[in-house]
Amino acid sequence: MGKHIIINVGRQIGSGGRIIAARLAETFGCKLYDKEILNLAARESGFCEKFFEQNDEKESYLKSLFHAHLPFLSDATFYKPAFSQENLYKFQSDAIRKAAAEGNCVFVGRTADYVLRDHKECIDLFITASMEARIKAVCRRRGCDRATATKYITKGEEERAGYYNFFTGKTWGAATSYDFCIDSSILGLDATADVLADYIRRRLALSDGASQEGGKE
Repeated sequence: MGKHIIINVGRQIGSGGRIIAARLAETFGCKLYDKEILNLAARESGFCEKFFEQNDEKESYLKSLFHAHLPFLSDATFYKPAFSQENLYKFQSDAIRKAAAEGNCVFVGRTADYVLRDHKECIDLFITASMEARIKAVCRRRGCDRATATKYITKGEEERAGYYNFFTGKTWGAATSYDFCIDSSILGLDATADVLADYIRRRLALSDGASQEGGKE
């Protein structure tokens, strides 16, 4: 396909969203950006990547950090205004925009759907799953018991939702925030990826048709 493809994947913890995103990236010849975007943001900003990892999709994390010693990759002088929560978000957003401009991409989380909202051909997806399926997935992945997995999911999703809602003004996980929402626990990861791939192909075909007819209004 000659079209510039940008797919943004939001996901619940334990839903298999990253696995599905990776399969979509392979299907459509896209570069996958998950935590890779943190490395790009670190390089662009001069902050060390470890700090971006600590702040990753956590809207409340920075509130306790202004008295901490914060490492830099360069010798630039640290001052609070440059290290504001909004500026850190800007560094990451700039990295997302830069990656999107360079080629076909699949972005996992990090409000990429909002950052790239002016790209009319972006496709915004959200992957959910039943709580039971997500608990089992987290237990397997982290080698923990059900209670620990449930706590991990609850805390992680509170942070993820807070981050998304704070920076976008939208509601994380709400159908109105995305183009297509799907429960991966119904069909399984492989079939869910297939359904989404078919949807994406249809979207791209419709977009081609619109372009041939004179474009969108």
